[in-house]
Amino acid sequence: MRRIRNAILLVAGLPGVALLTTARAQTYDPRYPVCIEIYTIDGSSIDCSFTSIAQCAATASGQSAQCYANPYALRSRPPGPGPSPPRRNR
Repeated sequence: MRRIRNAILLVAGLPGVALLTTARAQTYDPRYPVCIEIYTIDGSSIDCSFTSIAQCAATASGQSAQCYANPYALRSRPPGPGPSPPRRNR
């Protein structure tokens, strides 16, 4: 009986333990193709919320910052010529 009670207490306590740890959000948003990294005395921060390099460059102007392509952006592939016709046996 003691084992069952301890197991229930362990499982019930797990959500509380999860609240004690901090979770970090994903830095690179795959919906936006351009990111900016802003450098400060305390370190740097990355923001991937830009749709073009020009938009990012306007934000970076006057700051110690750098714009670059988001390495995790969803890339849309241009449509190809379509499927090739089936081969005929000779």
